Amino acid sequence: MTAALEEWLRHQVEDGTIPGAVALLGAGDVAAVAAGLNALGGGPMGEDAIMRIQSMTKPITAVAALRLVEAGRLGLDQNLEEWLPELADRRVLSSPTAALDDTVPARSAITLRHLLTNSSGYGMALVDSPLQQAMADNGTEAGPEPLSLGADEWLIRLAELPLAFQPGEGWRYHHSFGLLGILIARLTGRPLGEHLAEDLFDPLGMTDTALWVPAEKLDRLPAAYRHGGAGLVETEPAGGGFYAGPPPFDVSHGELVSTASDFHRFARMLAAGGSVDGEQMISAHHLWEMISDPVPAENKTPESFFPKFWDGMGWGFGVGVQTEGPQHGRYGWSGGQGTNFFVDPDGTVGILLTQVEMGEQMWPVLAEFQALHQSSR
Repeated sequence: MTAALEEWLRHQVEDGTIPGAVALLGAGDVAAVAAGLNALGGGPMGEDAIMRIQSMTKPITAVAALRLVEAGRLGLDQNLEEWLPELADRRVLSSPTAALDDTVPARSAITLRHLLTNSSGYGMALVDSPLQQAMADNGTEAGPEPLSLGADEWLIRLAELPLAFQPGEGWRYHHSFGLLGILIARLTGRPLGEHLAEDLFDPLGMTDTALWVPAEKLDRLPAAYRHGGAGLVETEPAGGGFYAGPPPFDVSHGELVSTASDFHRFARMLAAGGSVDGEQMISAHHLWEMISDPVPAENKTPESFFPKFWDGMGWGFGVGVQTEGPQHGRYGWSGGQGTNFFVDPDGTVGILLTQVEMGEQMWPVLAEFQALHQSSR
C-alpha cells in the first residue's frame, strides 16, 4: 500500500493541487511517506513535517476531557458554570435567524456532553442572519484566519451573544470545542497546552504536537496556501506565521500542530480500544460513546452544516462517524488546512497532511484519499 500511496501523493503534487504532503495508510506500525515540497520553490517535504492540523485537534481535546471525567473531576452532564461563569443565564434566539433581542431564557445549562456533541447552542452560523453578522462584528466567527483574540476575551465576546438554539436541541460546528479547551484549562488550573503535554502527549510519545512550533523546529513547518484564481496563494511562509513561536495571548481555545507519526500514535490508541502499551487512556465505554452517533435526527438539519453533510454521517465526541455505506463504522475528521484522518473497524488508520486550505479544489483530494483503503480491499 505504501508504494500506491506515494504514487497517489505524487500525482496530487504534479497536478498542482498541493505543493507537498505527508500521509500514511495501513494497520499497525505504518511509516509515513512524503511527496513534493515544503513550499513553492522550497526544499523537499519531510516525513517529519510539523503541520497545522486545525480541527483534527477536536478528537484530542475530546479524549482529554473524557480522561478528566474518568478521574472524577467532571461529569458529562454537569453544569459547567463553576468553571465557565460567562455561560450562566443564557438567552436563546426564538429561531436561529431571529433578531438578536428576540430571545427566551435557556431551559437548561450547557454541559460537557453539549460541548462534545456540538449542541451547546454556539457554533458557526452558515445562513445569513443577525447572529451571523454579530459574530463577524465582534470577532467570534470561525474562518481560515488565525486567532485574533485571547481565550478569555474570545469567551467574553461569545457570551455577549444569544444561543442559536436550546442546549441539546440543535447542532452547530466548531465553537463548542473552543469552549472545551478553555474549560480544560480552567479546570486543571494551567494553559491547555501544558495539560495536554503532560496528560496525553508525553504518555503517547507525541513529541512534536503542541499549540505552536518552537524556534528549534521551525525548519520543519511548511508554508500554508489557499487556492486563488491564478493558482496557489501563500497565506503563511515556511517557518513562519501564527504558529511560529509562542503566540501573543492564551490560545487555550486554539488548535494544534502535529506530525503524521505523532497523530498516528493518537489514532492507533483509538484503534486499539483506547489503550497504548498496556495503559488504558480512555475506557472502552467512553471510546464507544466517542465513536457513536448520538445526534438526534431532528438536529441534523440542512442549515446546521455544509450541504449533504448528514447523508450517511453522524457525529460523536470530536469525530464524524460513517453511519451507512461501504465505509460504515469509519470515524475521523478533517482540518481546514487540508488535513484528514480516519480509523476503520479493521484497525486501518489513514492520515493525510497537506497545508492547502479546504475549498472546491481540495474536497476531491480528501475524497480520493478516504477511498484508497476501500478500493484496496
